[in-house]
Amino acid sequence: MKRMFALLQVLLFAISSIAAGDSNFKFLVDRAAISLTATTQVEFDTMDARQAAVSQEEKDSCRAWYNANVLCTDSPAYNFTAGGKSLRNNLVDWDISVGQESEAGKVYRGGKTTYVTLTHKHSGLVATVEATIYEDYAACEWTVFIANAGEGNSPVIKDFYAADCVLPTGETEVYMNKGSEPAADDFQLMKSDLGIIPMCFSANGGRTESFLPYFNLHGEKGSATLAVGWSGQWFVSLAQTFDGVRIKAKQETFKGYLEAGEEVRSPLVNLTFYSGDNALKGFNCYRNFTVDCVYPEGTKPITTSGVGVEWPESTIDSLVANINSIPDWFAEAVDYYWIDAGWYPIRTSWGDSVGNWFVDPKKFDRGFAEVSAAAHEKGIGIILWHEPERCSTDTEVYNECKKHDGWLVEQDEERNLVNIGIDECLEYTISIMQRSITENGVDYLRIDSIPEPEPFWNKAEKARGDGRKGITENHYVANLYKMFDTLQENNPGLLIDNCCSGGKRLDIEMSRRSIPLWRSDYNCMDGEGNSKPDILQATQSQTYGISFWLPYNGTCAYVDGEYADRTNIICCSQRLGYKEIRELMVGNYYPLANGALDTSKYLAMQFDDNARQGTALVYKRENVENDSYTLRLNGLEPDTVYEVYDYDNPGTVYEKSGNELMNQGIELTINETPKAVIILYSAK
Repeated sequence: MKRMFALLQVLLFAISSIAAGDSNFKFLVDRAAISLTATTQVEFDTMDARQAAVSQEEKDSCRAWYNANVLCTDSPAYNFTAGGKSLRNNLVDWDISVGQESEAGKVYRGGKTTYVTLTHKHSGLVATVEATIYEDYAACEWTVFIANAGEGNSPVIKDFYAADCVLPTGETEVYMNKGSEPAADDFQLMKSDLGIIPMCFSANGGRTESFLPYFNLHGEKGSATLAVGWSGQWFVSLAQTFDGVRIKAKQETFKGYLEAGEEVRSPLVNLTFYSGDNALKGFNCYRNFTVDCVYPEGTKPITTSGVGVEWPESTIDSLVANINSIPDWFAEAVDYYWIDAGWYPIRTSWGDSVGNWFVDPKKFDRGFAEVSAAAHEKGIGIILWHEPERCSTDTEVYNECKKHDGWLVEQDEERNLVNIGIDECLEYTISIMQRSITENGVDYLRIDSIPEPEPFWNKAEKARGDGRKGITENHYVANLYKMFDTLQENNPGLLIDNCCSGGKRLDIEMSRRSIPLWRSDYNCMDGEGNSKPDILQATQSQTYGISFWLPYNGTCAYVDGEYADRTNIICCSQRLGYKEIRELMVGNYYPLANGALDTSKYLAMQFDDNARQGTALVYKRENVENDSYTLRLNGLEPDTVYEVYDYDNPGTVYEKSGNELMNQGIELTINETPKAVIILYSAK
């Protein structure tokens, strides 16, 4: 039966690949394929703080694999075909040199970087592997760049795999998460055994809808997490081998020559090694690595106060008055004043006017600087919404792009792609964003991207007519990163919100530059201002699922009441309060009760700061009948005594050892329904 399901799964994944042009159908096929072998009923055993820590053995395993497979000249972890000849099978055609390893932090925070150079003996192709090891975290990563240093077109490059390698994990199971559809079950964790027939995952239309590009490969002989950084149409296949798991990762479609001076790149591949019987360790090893080494410096849990300026009555005077009326206690609790779409000139709606990145002169006749200055006077930063990759007809950006060949990929009055894959168009787009940042006093740049980009990339390639596949996407994604990097380099301290229609660009390369303050559009209200009936359990479930991989994320459930407020306890929240609890959410994550969307079941999760302090959030849903819940914590030091108390009853403090808290637990009596209980603890 398992073999029959595996064969059917292969068939569905093949259909998914063929259906790449229809992302909605592809989404249904992807989910149907994974449901044949995966379960969402995933539980984890208890582990103490010592077991959760990165060991020297894990660091050594990472270093050994990295040296043998990335910093090597005979068995590279990546592969590509040039002129019909595979790199791995024709290494004699390449001169390969391994550079000196840098000091820690010289290129990437916490990492030591080495460049491997491969020079083709028969053409002008030069491949450069940027490889980094983060020894303290048992993590390593690499990206392959291929450039044409010759004077004419290069040989055709295809089968460009960022990873084509085997991890010696033995028999392996894989943990993966749903992407952002958007749906109530966005980010739900799944688990499946691997088989010898590859299990395939990919983006939808260039976005993370079916799956997130994160995988926890838990094996009987060793384990690792896999993160693929590609904010486009990524592809990953996983298959069981005799020794472990074969990983293949790439931009899904790429085939073509390079023009003289042209360069392309692979996705980034990150592996974080761990050992032991508990796959939960892998998630936390990866989380800790990203918090310390990946996210932009200055990233922290934040509180925002949101305001949409699509309202016709919003003016510079009304916004300044609103800010000036903020009491001091409120200003101290809020980090950023969030101004969403519609601050620019609007024709009929915010959506049909994108591309004029200057303030509406009717609403803001004196510019926007007074609004920013008023917020800054209160100690509050400004978040301002932009969508630089899309433009509507007859806007400033549209009219400029129309003057240049290839800068614009048109669809209709509202959805036209600004082709930042062209360097000159990228420079123009950066200048427009820089103007807005400077003139409007932006502290947090909110970047949205609504249309699926893949159809536009394909349309641009068809119009170019040179037969190359994936080149437009490759340049576009590389320049997207360059845009983020340049804006942050030119504006020290600038942070970026990676919105993208709510969680549709969630990968490690974007984490290096931004965080998602709006992780799923499922939390959007309808046109009449109503939230979905199941928004609270959906928000709880999404926090439960996304926390396996992304410590920093945000959203809001627009419902009133204490239960809703505590559902909105999210690292980056649009609701005031509970800041000291939300700041704990970037530490270790321990799922405690997987209630998912079932309102008759408890949902509980724990966030821990190095086994010294932490919190447990326990949600008794609307239809839970049992008033008793046994809370067993995780990741503590067995012999350490902890003080434990209920947020609502801080005067009643219990003292229990870590061993007691992890094994016997605490019996909670929760008479109110629904009710969210917050438990806090700290080591004595």
